Amino acid sequence: MEMHFTIPKKRPFKNVLQFKITLLNTRPAVWRRVTVPESYTFYDLHVAIQNAMGWTDSHLHCFEKRDSQASRWEYSVKVDCPYATEEFGQEENTIYTTEAPIKQFFKKAKDSMVYIYDFGDNWEHEVILEKIFPREMNVKYPICLDGKLACPLDDCGSIPGYYACMQTFKDQKDKELLEWMGDWNPEYFAPQDVIFENPRKRFLESWE
Repeated sequence: MEMHFTIPKKRPFKNVLQFKITLLNTRPAVWRRVTVPESYTFYDLHVAIQNAMGWTDSHLHCFEKRDSQASRWEYSVKVDCPYATEEFGQEENTIYTTEAPIKQFFKKAKDSMVYIYDFGDNWEHEVILEKIFPREMNVKYPICLDGKLACPLDDCGSIPGYYACMQTFKDQKDKELLEWMGDWNPEYFAPQDVIFENPRKRFLESWE
């Protein structure tokens, strides 16, 4: 069955949602704090997370609503990316990021979901709603307010690969890995460096 997805667009909003995004299993934790319009879809939020964290959006992603006692493989709701239909087909009881507003699941402080990027390296992020407040006029959203440490490099080999890159950065011994890492500095992150892309532009380019 052929599926059609809504192209992202700007929508009016009165409030903004403040999230803390933490990359799970990193010690010390790699995290970001961002504010986004309440009118965002999960696809819009995905783009904001990619930009704030520093990922390259080169892999599939999804959001999962998990119960507090559930294992990492169990979820009550899955919000999948549109591209997943080409690889996995349409799964039962699955909704899609371009079709689902974030307000559907983020209604009050402490509401949370897990954002998964790259099903091979399986980068899991805890996304927690910290608060909802009125938008400020003449302020452009989304905004990255704070954060700590550089995001791991795409395709570095999940958490073990991330720690290997950190160690190589410190001891400067593995020349081949150093060359692959380029100018990556695991300790550097500055909120003001984050540039948020237009979700509509990102979406259209991804289908070219």
